[in-house]
Formats: sequence, structure tokens, C-alpha cells
Amino acid sequence: MKNFEERLLNLETLGETIRRTDIPLEEALKAFEEGIKLARSLEKDLEKIESRIEILLNAPDAKAQDSPELDLFGGE
Repeated sequence: MKNFEERLLNLETLGETIRRTDIPLEEALKAFEEGIKLARSLEKDLEKIESRIEILLNAPDAKAQDSPELDLFGGE
């Protein structure tokens, strides 16, 4: 199975394909169906990741200084 980033890139490519005006309707529909399946798969993965983060942040034995910090914006 492809990793998350590869699947996300594939979804973006499918979105670009759907927006093209020079492809047959059947091809656009096929890309749309594949995109929906891929989006649902990615959504499930994100839900799993979110659950893991919640567990880590809310662990009963974690002390305030031991809590993991997430540097989402590449801060200093």
C-alpha cells in the first residue's frame, strides 16, 4: 500500500484530471470515483492519527513537562 503522501498526491492528480475539459465524460467519472475512494481512505487514516495524538496528549501518566509538543508551523 502506498504511503499517505503518495496517496494524497494521487488524489490531487485525480482532481486536476477531473477539471480538464478535453477528456471524455467516462474518464472524468472514473477519476471521480477513484478520487472518492481515495479521499475516504485518507480520511480514515487521518482519524487514526488524530486518535493516536489524543491518546498521547491525554495520557494519565504524562507530566506537563513530558507532554509532546507539536511544531506544526516550524517555529523557533
